[in-house]
Amino acid sequence: MLVDLRRYTIVPGQLKAYLQVYETYGLPIQRRHVGDPLGYFISEVGTLNQVVHLWGYRDFEDRQTRRAAMEADPDWTAYKKMTAEGRYIQQQENQLVMSAPWSKI
Repeated sequence: MLVDLRRYTIVPGQLKAYLQVYETYGLPIQRRHVGDPLGYFISEVGTLNQVVHLWGYRDFEDRQTRRAAMEADPDWTAYKKMTAEGRYIQQQENQLVMSAPWSKI
């Protein structure tokens, strides 16, 4: 399994608003194209105002195919405009990791 680990640092004071916009507009689109996340987390200790989410794929090609379909969706384009220009997201980090042979995921 290939896991897309994403970490977003949210503008201080905007976490609640970002989560509401994402849940209402972004998540339904992602579910339509990518499926449910493996997990979606909010930081409590350490670096604050962070959201960490994990998305599972069979392999890199599967990720490319599903994400390309999402990027071509006009609803996703509209959602990205809602969250653009530093309104909510201050920084984005992305990492692709593979399951260890003995991992249950």
